[in-house]
Amino acid sequence: MTVQPLARPHGRLAPHPSKLETLLPERTTAQPATIPQRATVEEERLHRKQRLAAGYRLFARNGFDMGGAGHITARDPEFPDQFWVNPAGVHFSRITVSDLMLVSHEGEIVQPPAHAKPRLNRAAFAIHSELHKARPDVVAAAHSHSLHGKAWSALGRLLDPITQDSAAFYDDHALFTEFSGVVLDTSEGEKIAEALGHRKAVILQNHGLLTVAHSVEAAVWRYLAMENACQAQLLAEAAGQTRPMQHHIAKLTAGQMGSEIGGIYAFEPYWDVVSEEEPDLFD
Repeated sequence: MTVQPLARPHGRLAPHPSKLETLLPERTTAQPATIPQRATVEEERLHRKQRLAAGYRLFARNGFDMGGAGHITARDPEFPDQFWVNPAGVHFSRITVSDLMLVSHEGEIVQPPAHAKPRLNRAAFAIHSELHKARPDVVAAAHSHSLHGKAWSALGRLLDPITQDSAAFYDDHALFTEFSGVVLDTSEGEKIAEALGHRKAVILQNHGLLTVAHSVEAAVWRYLAMENACQAQLLAEAAGQTRPMQHHIAKLTAGQMGSEIGGIYAFEPYWDVVSEEEPDLFD
C-alpha cells in the first residue's frame, strides 16, 4: 500500500522560518539564534493568530480542555494593550483563526469572533490582562487545568531538576499559593503576575499551570513541557527516592533546554501536524 503525503492547505500557510537543522551550527558557536520576524504588522498578526488557533487544537488533543477551562492569549503586534483570545463556549478543537477575538486590557471586545458568540471568559480576562500589563515583554500566555499539572499543584512545591526536560524550568518558575476560588477579579490576576515576576512559568497551587513567552509557539510548548515534567516527577516520586541534579548542572541544562528559540522550534513539528491534519483552523 502506498501512503500519500498530507497536502498543505494551498495559499494559507505562512512560510516556515529556517529549519532547526540550519540553526544548530550557529547556536553552538557565538550568538544564539534570534526569534524570526515577519515583514509587516499584518503578517505578524496573522502568524500569531494561526499559532494561537493551533495551540488550542493541541490543548484539545492533549486533553487540556476539561469543561472549557483554560486559555491561551497572544498580544496584538500593533496594539500592545490588546490581546487575542478564544470565545468562551467553543471547544478548543473547533477554534479557528477567524473565531479568535481581540480584547482590550479593560475587558472591551474590540473585534468579535466571526461566527461564535462574543463571550469573554472572565477568568481569562482577569488573569491574562494583568499578565500582559505587568510583562510588556510577554507576547503569549498559556493556562489550563491539565491533569498532572493540577495534581502537582496540590503539593504546593516547585519542580525539581530530575530530568533533562524538567531542568528547563530550573530556577525559572514560581509558586502562587494564595488560591481563593475561581479567578474572577483582576486583583487576583495582579497577584499571579507578581508571583510570576520575570520567570517563564508559575504553578498555581490547587489550580494548575501557567506559562509565558515572547512568542505563541514557545508559550504553548512550555505548557506542554511543564505538564510533562509534572507527570514525570509524580511518577518518579511514586516509585521511590529521586536524585535531582546538582545546582551547577541544573543551571547549565536550563540554559540549554529553556531558551525562547528552543521553544519555538520544539513547537514546529506539532504545528506541522495540526496544520496539515486540521486545515479548517485557518478558516
